[in-house]
Amino acid sequence: MKSVEIFSGAGGLAKGLDLAGFDHAAFVEWNKDACASLRQNFAPEKVYCGDIQAYDFSKLNEVDIVAGGPPCQPFSLGGKHQADMDRRDMFPYAIKSIEDLQPKLFIFENVKGLLRESFADYFFYILRRLENPCRPASYNTNWRSHLHELNSGSSKDFGGTKYRISYRLLNAADYGVPQCRERVVIVGVREDIKQAWCFPKATHTEERLLYDQYVTGEYWDRHRVAKKERPLLTPGISERIKAIKRDYILFAPEGKPWRTVRDVLSDVPHPSVNHGIADHIFRDGARSYPGHTGSCYDSSAKTIKAGGHGVPGGENMIRYPDGSIRYFTVFEAKRIQTFPDDYVITGAWGEALRQIGNAVPVLLAEQLGRAAMKLLKGESKAQVPDRLPPRKHRRSLESKQEHRKELSLFA
Repeated sequence: MKSVEIFSGAGGLAKGLDLAGFDHAAFVEWNKDACASLRQNFAPEKVYCGDIQAYDFSKLNEVDIVAGGPPCQPFSLGGKHQADMDRRDMFPYAIKSIEDLQPKLFIFENVKGLLRESFADYFFYILRRLENPCRPASYNTNWRSHLHELNSGSSKDFGGTKYRISYRLLNAADYGVPQCRERVVIVGVREDIKQAWCFPKATHTEERLLYDQYVTGEYWDRHRVAKKERPLLTPGISERIKAIKRDYILFAPEGKPWRTVRDVLSDVPHPSVNHGIADHIFRDGARSYPGHTGSCYDSSAKTIKAGGHGVPGGENMIRYPDGSIRYFTVFEAKRIQTFPDDYVITGAWGEALRQIGNAVPVLLAEQLGRAAMKLLKGESKAQVPDRLPPRKHRRSLESKQEHRKELSLFA
């Protein structure tokens, strides 16, 4: 089945879909370094390096899926929070690609900040536009007026192809990625496709990790870590362990344990020794300060970041049990993002970390891809999604309950 990748970045989402069985027809990406990475890992002739506004989608044959991550800076908690006022907001062009290609399904990923209350109206507008990609705004009509038009009538009144829309906040750690990384995933299924989208079921839990570490000790035994070498517990973690011991007397928590930095890097030599790994180069100068303390070796990593506060600021670091810290190498950051070891990320350390930090974890992308493949082959069970409550009845999109459940849009 054919896929088109827009805002491809270094190709995390693309690699996951590749592993799920999709055949890439094209990649659209404007960053030259990211394009160089794509050309190293996929067919170079399929990579378009330029502005998506200038790309001619009409030259592509029928595609089954469009996937990508529209730039997150307009909605990032670390950005300027300007949403639609930010010139980097590319959601209108993501929607235009759906109008032009009319794929059977699309998958878009973005930052958790997209769900902030201050962006709620614009986010709802994005969902309504994705539901009706063939219903663009009239000339000189702003998005608020257009949203009113879209809400004023049934989608049956609008011409063109329509989509059933679902979104959910996913934590990559819940799917076997050794990183706490919360991202919004938006999926659209073309109206004529009778199969209903179902997000992959989470497979890993932090509770099970703490259980294996501090109830059975299986984690430490597996890694051969002596008691004196184990990290000290914070008061908060101690209370959680007490609760786990109380709640799981006879049985362990369901699921697999979250994967830790140690789980995926324990077999990797220290970057300062002679190892022969091209992108595993020691970088000195790591410093810890409030808000930038690094990723504890025996926990899932913090989010690999792409912005100025992430790469030079010191968040992309390992913190060992003895308190020592150092920067992740490019090779290690790839492991944290579940890229294959032989996947090539071009550019110097800072640029390579930026690309890795912008990427969708490959393992999560693969699971989303397998769910999409199952749906498109007609192998998923049809389900009736929940209706989205009327706007006036919706609570803040920041609430945990709203984050954790799948919502679907129907006019």
